[in-house]
Amino acid sequence: MIRILLAEDDDSMREYLARALERSGYAVMAVDRGTAALPLLDAHTFDLLLTDIVMPEMDGIELAQRAAVIAPAMRVMFITGFAAVALKGGAALPNAKVLSKPFHLRDLVMEVDRMFEVGSATGI
Repeated sequence: MIRILLAEDDDSMREYLARALERSGYAVMAVDRGTAALPLLDAHTFDLLLTDIVMPEMDGIELAQRAAVIAPAMRVMFITGFAAVALKGGAALPNAKVLSKPFHLRDLVMEVDRMFEVGSATGI
């Protein structure tokens, strides 16, 4: 099973995304900030870091850069409502995907499925 580490500071968005991904067959561990994600990266193996870019304490770009040192094979997808920040994220990690808010849950699941070449049969 593909394991996703989700870092999103908005409580309702985090729960919404985690539920949608779990319903689609992914194992999700969710945290409310980048600094909470770091110890999990040391303790667990994840296939994908799905992170908001703008968060308190540590932004998603810094989290992704630190994660690349801890788990270089892990893929990264940024979710953001700030287009200019999204461009900065693409420059910081050229292989990372960027999904701009607002987006439909189906789009998120399709992007994750594409990253791992999974055929999704979800009704989201």
